[in-house]
Amino acid sequence: MSRRLQQPSGVILAGGLATRMGGGDKGLLEIGGAPLLQRIIDRIEPQVAELALSANGDPARFGAYGLPVLPDTVPGFPGPLAGVLAGLDWAADQGADSIVTVAADTPFFPCDLVPQLLLAAEDRPHLLALACTPRDGGAVLKSGGKLNRHPTFGLWPVALRHDLRAALEEGLRKVVLWTDRHGAGEAVFPAAPFDPFFNVNTPEDLVRARELAS
Repeated sequence: MSRRLQQPSGVILAGGLATRMGGGDKGLLEIGGAPLLQRIIDRIEPQVAELALSANGDPARFGAYGLPVLPDTVPGFPGPLAGVLAGLDWAADQGADSIVTVAADTPFFPCDLVPQLLLAAEDRPHLLALACTPRDGGAVLKSGGKLNRHPTFGLWPVALRHDLRAALEEGLRKVVLWTDRHGAGEAVFPAAPFDPFFNVNTPEDLVRARELAS
């Protein structure tokens, strides 16, 4: 399907409760001499038209970054899809036709994330695609191999925001159930020498991330 594409807007998903890290904002933890969130901004900002942060609570704690802070519009902390929806509503107000989301606790995601997601969505019914890596940890997907999908790293069309809102209000929480429903593409990235979508969920992950950053 041929489309005239705009550069997507970017949304950093930072609305998780960080229960395995003892609570708080994982994005403010330091990795390699800089907060996780700063590393995320530095990696995604060159790839998008504008950038916002999806987060709940007092937005002043992110004031140093100068980004719009978007709270969930669906109650009860329903997960990353609520952050996607908040981002789509914001992007619609900016006149954008799509967003790309990244997680605030994943500092090594690919520097070509956005162009690869756009390529993966080219022949799909909507501007919708998720990032994936080979499940076997290899540099390429082997014949018959399976993929790990990374649902917080995706390209999302503004045109489907009302459909997403309805799905959330009906109780949908699992990202891939909604993306499969709408024929999402899959952008496959190598998982060697390590999975670039490795995220900091536990204190042990934080130690590993600091080792990788160094």
